[in-house]
Amino acid sequence: MDALREMLEQTASVIKSGGRLVVITYHSLEDRLVKNYMKNGKFDGQAEKDLFGNVNVPFKMESKVIVPDDRELEENSRSRSAKLRIAERK
Repeated sequence: MDALREMLEQTASVIKSGGRLVVITYHSLEDRLVKNYMKNGKFDGQAEKDLFGNVNVPFKMESKVIVPDDRELEENSRSRSAKLRIAERK
């Protein structure tokens, strides 16, 4: 979990505007960290705001989460908890 946090914290400084961050998670705790960071720029889920109340986040998260379909689950039951999330750098 610490390695995932460190990696996510570094992404905003290394991904150029318009670049994409793509992360696949296999556990709900990992997924929560990734989702909160992509959505709010923070791990605790609380977005940072400027003096005017505008939310200041480094990424715009894609609304669709990609999960295994029925065929994949049938062939590979261990994939049931996998989630792929995508966010674009602002």
